[in-house]
Amino acid sequence: MNETSLINEIEDLNLAYLLLAQRMLRHDRPSAMFRLKIDSDMAEQLLSLSARQLAKLARSNQLLCRFGYEDAAQLRAVTRQPREHDLSGFHSSLLMASQPQAGAENTET
Repeated sequence: MNETSLINEIEDLNLAYLLLAQRMLRHDRPSAMFRLKIDSDMAEQLLSLSARQLAKLARSNQLLCRFGYEDAAQLRAVTRQPREHDLSGFHSSLLMASQPQAGAENTET
């Protein structure tokens, strides 16, 4: 696979991710913010982007979405534990929920 092909795939993935994020935010904002691990300001910014802005942002050569598990131990815990199908999804959600939300800061004074 050549570099141009990889960059094209990254751009396609970025655009799909941005469109999905906007759709999720319009449908159920609190749930989308939790699943996307974004704060209210980022949600507003994503919702305000026009189609042209989305396309421009998607053309980055960097992935805009990021892997939800912060370390290999979490990934192993989800993928290697024999669990019932329904419980494995719940376990995965719990592990990902334990990750700090992007942009969340301690606001206590």
